[in-house]
Amino acid sequence: MTGKPTIGKKYAKSTQAHCETVLRTFYDFHLDANSGSLLINPFPLARSRHKGRANAHHNPMDEFKNEREGRYRPTVPERIPRRIPDDKYTEVFAGLRSHRDRALLAFWVSTGARASELLTSGERDVLPGQQLIGVIRKGTQDYQQLPASPDAFVWLRLYQEEAWRKGVPRGRGEPLWWTLRRPWRPLNYHAARAMFVRVNEILGSNWTLHDLRHTATFRMTEDPEMSLVYVQHLLTHKYQTTLQKYLNPSKDEVITAGLAHFARLELKRKNPPPTPAPSYNPESLNVLFGGPRT
Repeated sequence: MTGKPTIGKKYAKSTQAHCETVLRTFYDFHLDANSGSLLINPFPLARSRHKGRANAHHNPMDEFKNEREGRYRPTVPERIPRRIPDDKYTEVFAGLRSHRDRALLAFWVSTGARASELLTSGERDVLPGQQLIGVIRKGTQDYQQLPASPDAFVWLRLYQEEAWRKGVPRGRGEPLWWTLRRPWRPLNYHAARAMFVRVNEILGSNWTLHDLRHTATFRMTEDPEMSLVYVQHLLTHKYQTTLQKYLNPSKDEVITAGLAHFARLELKRKNPPPTPAPSYNPESLNVLFGGPRT
């Protein structure tokens, strides 16, 4: 359904590459500190690299070079961002069991914020009149206000009214997202992820919370009146070239276009163009119509 590979029996290439980096760095640290009887690093750099990090003297005006760091480091395939199609998104939304989960999903897919970033919002960060919600950005820890869809604020208000009647703490300094059962605790990432996993089990899919961010990015980049500069700012990407992978057609779009091509060929075969009457000279018709009729 999603086109994403399931978890296999072996470690993924990204996991192998991460372990190679950790082990190589571990042995380099102890070799430099002379903290043991180590003589060599069993995970050396590639022969062409000798010493130094990859792209050590990189010119910011040029593209990064594809330099392999470790001799035994596997080649990690480029990850293709996956979006949730609109019809499947409706099924995911229908599989949610509470107003809180519906509000979370609506904010994730409209703001493009990371899953953990949205959970940092407090009650004071929501401005329904301006259609804005404030989050703390990952990494930089900067505070940023993001525009969201109107229906997201509707679901949020329904969730808040229901939660306040049950006794959830209320106030401008309180967190925005809470657990659904007592004792009341602020909702964390692991609980939100568990909620989304349950929906995937119902649908038999393997989408992740980060796919909601990809879905929001695809929707923004497909809008011809939405500048990529604004999309870059909303997603807090350092380089605008990061959005290039969202501008390429997705696998589903390519397949749909290919099937439509074959459907047009079949329709043309079943309904061939009318042939001219035998009394007309084909050469005269070519001169009259500027070329052979197709």
